Amino acid sequence: MSRTKIILFLFILIPVFVNAQSQSRWKRMRYEMFYGLGATNFLGELGGADQEGTNFLRDLEISMTRLATHIGLRYRISETFSTKAMLSYGLLRGDDKLTNETYRHYRNLAFRSPIIELSNQFEYSIIREKQGHRYNLRRVRGLKGFKTNTYFFVGFGVIYFNPKNKYQGKWYALQPLGTEGQGLVPTRPKYSRISACIPYGIGFKYGLNRRTNIGIEFGARKTFTDYIDDVSTTYFDNQMIREARGDIAAYFADPSDGTHPNWTTAYEQRGDAKDKDSYMFLIVNLTYKLYTTRGGLPKFR
Repeated sequence: MSRTKIILFLFILIPVFVNAQSQSRWKRMRYEMFYGLGATNFLGELGGADQEGTNFLRDLEISMTRLATHIGLRYRISETFSTKAMLSYGLLRGDDKLTNETYRHYRNLAFRSPIIELSNQFEYSIIREKQGHRYNLRRVRGLKGFKTNTYFFVGFGVIYFNPKNKYQGKWYALQPLGTEGQGLVPTRPKYSRISACIPYGIGFKYGLNRRTNIGIEFGARKTFTDYIDDVSTTYFDNQMIREARGDIAAYFADPSDGTHPNWTTAYEQRGDAKDKDSYMFLIVNLTYKLYTTRGGLPKFR
């Protein structure tokens, strides 16, 4: 075989070999550890825009945005599909004083609550990261990598919340007080501070090097509770609450100024049980890829 044919053969074979190697290289780093820091916000009955409350983004109160963080481990099932386990923490807040909508402002309810979420999510990459050659050689066709990854995600999780409000400088947990008469009559049982959620959203990652990515992720959470803010149905007889739970419970049940007493009498609307509460995360992530051992487990070094 002539030298020219050998060189031509190598130019054809080498790119094919490198591409085959890059297609299977992702299997060597199936596991990814990630840590994120960002913000969270709440969509529920309290606060919001100067309008009747909704669970849509147009009712978002930006000033109630608070810090959020999460940590997790991702496993790549294939080049396109991944699954990840994640622990998230945020602080949710809402305050009727921030809206000029007449009835919500008069209601004068407020809350803050930690939100602790343990979830498992599935990702589908619509634009996936590709590993190319090691040195980004110019004019070498078919070998360069692609550093970005854009993905959608959906999953399921469990959340813990504990709404509180302040009275005379002290914060009180609202669930034990039964501010809507929970626990006083059989038709109003106490709500659980543990519930389920469905996280969903979109994310973007950019490769800083072969093992480290930085990215941003936006996710919303559909929950199956309407009590993250301790508000859901109607007012209860405030005198019964006072006699059973005390003055503080009665105050948190109806902290309005009393100028429109008919608005807050028993069984008048206090919340909207038809729409469950929801919240959102916007997180900047740092991801580190772990080599996979021969036994299929991640190597932490």
